[in-house]
Amino acid sequence: MQGKIVLGLGNNIDYEIRWDSAILETLIRKYEIKDEELSSKIEIANERDLVISILSFLRDETGGERFVHDPRIIEDFSQYFSRRITLGGTSVRAAIAMDKIGFDSWAHLVTINPHVRNLLPESCRYICSADDEQLYPHLIIQYHDGTIVNANDIYIRTGRANRIIYVNDLDNMLMRLSPQLGDLISEASVFLVSGFNGMQDEALLESRLNELNLAMEKLPLDAQVFYEDGCFHLSGFSELVRRKLLRRIHIYSLNEDEFQGYIGRKIALLDPEAVLTGLVDLRRRIPVPVLVVHTRYWALAYGDNASRYQNALKGGIAMAGTRFRLGDDFSMLDYRETMGAPLQETGRQFSEKINALEADNVCSLACIQAEENNATTIGLGDAFVGGFIPQLVSQAK
Repeated sequence: MQGKIVLGLGNNIDYEIRWDSAILETLIRKYEIKDEELSSKIEIANERDLVISILSFLRDETGGERFVHDPRIIEDFSQYFSRRITLGGTSVRAAIAMDKIGFDSWAHLVTINPHVRNLLPESCRYICSADDEQLYPHLIIQYHDGTIVNANDIYIRTGRANRIIYVNDLDNMLMRLSPQLGDLISEASVFLVSGFNGMQDEALLESRLNELNLAMEKLPLDAQVFYEDGCFHLSGFSELVRRKLLRRIHIYSLNEDEFQGYIGRKIALLDPEAVLTGLVDLRRRIPVPVLVVHTRYWALAYGDNASRYQNALKGGIAMAGTRFRLGDDFSMLDYRETMGAPLQETGRQFSEKINALEADNVCSLACIQAEENNATTIGLGDAFVGGFIPQLVSQAK
């Protein structure tokens, strides 16, 4: 019998739009947007601001998450494109990934509606803190390697794929916790904590963290708490979350953008010495037993006896790689096929070198080699979590 996996804390629905550069070019001309205006840090108060933000992420070839001041901006903009409705949030996307390889889970939800009920797998049971049914869709923009936007004095050609998220979600801003949470996690083997990044009120965030700490008093002594970071709409809130929760976190997981954001500089992700120096700096800021960093080239664990997470890293890389290749529509056979896929040569060389530098404290594995044509980068971090956590449970048996 597998250990009990509890996944929290937030969830949502996503509007995943089908990219069309011609629509962006029309909007650039409509709003007379110039290259000098591009900034990914712009406050998004109207549709023009949203277009500027999207173009800025494309120019920088990065991904991220941003708050939109009026949810109607999301609704109106998404209707220019063909779109599909999917589930969002690390917890539920991880649950969907786990279901593909035969693992059951429990989830703590903050929003419920017919889409959530229809799309959540039967293997994931849930509790929900919502008092009523609401839709607060997140806008998900996937761009690909070689995407071109050319209008006015703006010319952008992307060299890699990435995704951008835009939100105005009251349920996730309030992040109500169910009074049943403490009892639910009282038998957990692994408890995933994620989702505070969308909150907007500091006093409310502190109150929710106090509630969560009280609930976690009921965790079994041998339970592992896995924290997946996110792009905080208000950057100072990340520090508050860490201050309140670090003593309970066993594994702190983040992606390459979050890693570089915390250490305050861009680093060459294939330079072992630079990455190791960055990890040392990161651990000073986030002093947890184990840091997990997942990137497009490699994933690694950094901490005492890091090699014990080798199988979990393999599982995370395989799950993220399968989603990268095939999106939501994959099977156990596809997952196993990814497990046996060739590795990125640059990632393999990097991993060999950094493992040799810090044999006791670093365990790094290369990502799989996959073509980027029409690749899915939406939810790759969530998929990584969904592949990593089952291996923790299997290892603990």
